[in-house]
Amino acid sequence: MSHTIDPSGSPTPKRRLFSRKPKAAKGPKKTGRMKQVSEVFKMTRRNDPSVVWFMLLAFVGIIALGLLIGLLIDNVITLMIIAIPLAFLAAIFILSRRAERAAFSQIEGKPGAAGAALSVLRRGWILQEQPVAVNPRTQDAVFRVIGRPGVILVSEGPSTRVKQLVDGEKRKMARIIPNVPVHVIETGRDDRQVPLSKLPKTVQKLKKTLTKQEVSAVDKRLSALGTKLPIPKGVDPFKARPDRKAMRGR
Repeated sequence: MSHTIDPSGSPTPKRRLFSRKPKAAKGPKKTGRMKQVSEVFKMTRRNDPSVVWFMLLAFVGIIALGLLIGLLIDNVITLMIIAIPLAFLAAIFILSRRAERAAFSQIEGKPGAAGAALSVLRRGWILQEQPVAVNPRTQDAVFRVIGRPGVILVSEGPSTRVKQLVDGEKRKMARIIPNVPVHVIETGRDDRQVPLSKLPKTVQKLKKTLTKQEVSAVDKRLSALGTKLPIPKGVDPFKARPDRKAMRGR
């Protein structure tokens, strides 16, 4: 067999005219969709054992309804062909919603949980990943989101304790964007606070008042503020993230 010399100087076998082309090295295998569903189901069942019964109830309920309608119109086979896929979809929908709650419950109460909940917002929102204000002693924090409703400050901590951080941030922004609406949302389980699982929807329901161009302009102005936070060296408590796989069903 003849050989050719590669640039490094070592001989490499010359491929014949009708010989098979050597297979390229395979990269890491991607996680299959069924495996993802299985992992999400296991995670959800650990945090919410009742999810099995809700999924089963949805599946059996749709099958029973399809069977009943099929008997009434004397066409059971056709109705079963329609009902079975719908029953699977209903069960997956129940799993996705319960998985979302389970994912939020895993990070609730941890520093940076509000920022993690905001990270599931889709396009059209500009999220400051790090908090714009933080108390290093209590780990109370304020996160900032910019969107068409204006600027949304999301606080993390008891209302009476985090108010000083929120007011300080509002004063800074008033000098730079005096005519832009500023909304404040408090996360937590106390009165007038928004639970973590409802935070993304609460933000999305705010009334839109800015155009896309204005949102970009507001972001550029606020970027000049900077985020110099008194976080201890080597410690970053704001890296909590919900399970992305659990969010894909939304």
